[in-house]
Amino acid sequence: MATDAARSFLDWPFFEPRHRDLAAALETWCAAHLPVAHDDVDAACRALVAALGADGWLVHSGASEGERLDIRSLCLIRETLARHDALADFAFAMQGLGMGAVSLFGTPEQRTWLEKTRRGQAIAGFAVTEPGAGSDVAATATTAERVPDGWRLTGEKTYISNGGIADVYVVVARTGEGDGARGLSALLVPANARGLTVAERIDVLAPHPLARLRFDGVVLPASALVGSPGQGFAIAMTVLDHFRPTVGAAALGLARRALADTLARVHRPRPSGPLAGYQMVQGHLADMALQIDAAALLVYRAAWTKDMGAARISREAAMAKLYATEAAQQVIDMAVQLHGGDGVRAGGSTERLYREIRALRIYEGASDVQRLVIARSLLA
Repeated sequence: MATDAARSFLDWPFFEPRHRDLAAALETWCAAHLPVAHDDVDAACRALVAALGADGWLVHSGASEGERLDIRSLCLIRETLARHDALADFAFAMQGLGMGAVSLFGTPEQRTWLEKTRRGQAIAGFAVTEPGAGSDVAATATTAERVPDGWRLTGEKTYISNGGIADVYVVVARTGEGDGARGLSALLVPANARGLTVAERIDVLAPHPLARLRFDGVVLPASALVGSPGQGFAIAMTVLDHFRPTVGAAALGLARRALADTLARVHRPRPSGPLAGYQMVQGHLADMALQIDAAALLVYRAAWTKDMGAARISREAAMAKLYATEAAQQVIDMAVQLHGGDGVRAGGSTERLYREIRALRIYEGASDVQRLVIARSLLA
């Protein structure tokens, strides 16, 4: 599946030898373990987290105290996993995103959760989105009221990945230090906390564990606060700054799989000759390859910039996430087209890719939000 052409990007100057070794080792692991059956998505995700943890891949999802996340490694892992099995990519990604706030801002006590998620012994979730606050995090309505020795959390979160199977969530709530974004804080909430219920499991186009969560006066100790009071918005944005390039990397993996499947398809013998002999088909293949390389350049430019010590990469991350997800949608759409009727056949590889790519243009900041981020950086 990983042709020499598809792996040639590893020779780009963005990468060090350790990244090439990582990609090769993960490719071998994926060939032996993926894809998995998706009949029971909850069970599949639990099994994937356990396997990824046991074999050491989840170590990359968080950083040891005093170290930094390696964004290039995160991107390479997500791209490779997504190319083999999008659910495996999801399982890996959510361990990183779910514990991102703790990895970047957590206390030694809170980091005990991070060590569990890095070993695959606990599952994490990041609870930001609400029914009335999706892309606009500053509109968060869930409240965390100060009480003696802690906080009382009340409200609702929705479309929470790993909702229903997570062992711990980082929840962004309004604590009242100021208006809008200035009055939010991040709290670490165990899934078994009294008053936390899974109000609804949500089915989506490409199934993965997703839920609406309700917090009915959940009492938390003071030690549940991640970072400082009023720092919740900054924490959420910093986490997204780190992980948005990896969403582009996952889209890149899906697009590479679509191109590989399409190349195999157009070389098949036909009475009138393989489709690869038609100039129109060749033109579409060229467009697909062009979009994939352009996406890869933006993704790994963003990752390299962060790894080189940039304090913020909001513009680079937004460009990577926006272009890679939109380009992958077009690449996969063309793959469906070139597969003909088989392209829309339920259960086929291209049909599955078509469903899996669509959500990435929404998660962790919809495409139009990324355009706003880029525009504001230009106008600043």
